[in-house]
Amino acid sequence: MNPPGIAGNAPRQDGDLAGRRADRRIGLLGGSFDPVHDAHIALAQAAVRALDLAEVQLIPAANPWQRAPLKAAPEHRLRMLELAVDGHPGLAVNPIEITRGGATYTIDTLRALPPGRYVWLLGADQLANFCTWRAWQDIAAMVDLAVAVRPGTALHVPDELAQWLQDHGHVLQELPFAPMDVSASGIRERLAHGAPAASMLNPAVAGYIAAHGLYR
Repeated sequence: MNPPGIAGNAPRQDGDLAGRRADRRIGLLGGSFDPVHDAHIALAQAAVRALDLAEVQLIPAANPWQRAPLKAAPEHRLRMLELAVDGHPGLAVNPIEITRGGATYTIDTLRALPPGRYVWLLGADQLANFCTWRAWQDIAAMVDLAVAVRPGTALHVPDELAQWLQDHGHVLQELPFAPMDVSASGIRERLAHGAPAASMLNPAVAGYIAAHGLYR
């Protein structure tokens, strides 16, 4: 049984799809994508399937305020994302934060999006500090929240968020996702030392990094 405010994934009934197809939610996956790698794409694809989303929009941050300065320029990170999603139905790139520029706050992004039904996709690490985000209660009120969890592993929700969800009748959806042994920091480390990293990247992204001498 899931804790209060936490929802698992109910089996999807094929007979329900036609009536709901026009009203499906749009997934939003934010991040630095410095660089985008195979785990990012796998997570987005898993969300489309498991949450029955119309699409997932990957949103590269301009200047994330909770982390060190990014290594690749915004135009490079945006282009790498475009290459990574090419040929993957249901995935798209939304440059809204890079276009806006300045410090990146999720609440500003959500307020600038067109009307629609959205679900914000989180990793377990992001969930742990979600209540430190600017206007996190407003974020939780504006979108559904879904967190990627390791199958068979208990989900740990910050007490403050769990109470807010229960008080407001919202749920945090679980997105089963087997973790992949790949990270952007690990890729940057390998590239900085001349080690191969192509096995963790879309071939077009790996080629772009090499052509532009990124992360050396």
